[in-house]
Amino acid sequence: MAGIVEVVIPVEAEAAAALTDARKREAVGRIVSRILRPQPDHDPLLETMARLSADARAKGLTGETLEAELAVHKAERSR
Repeated sequence: MAGIVEVVIPVEAEAAAALTDARKREAVGRIVSRILRPQPDHDPLLETMARLSADARAKGLTGETLEAELAVHKAERSR
């Protein structure tokens, strides 16, 4: 496949296990390529992040709530 290169992307163990299937890896690669393909005035990744952020705010997530959750997560990881 011309123009295709392999990259290393850290994922959770469950995702890594699923990616042992070559067909799934190729499908994920196509999805990632589509999401990150540069287009003038259009960035699907940023649009997705903005949509998720708006959804979270609509459901009541605040900056303070997020900071508190991150603090708990960091404390759990440091044990």
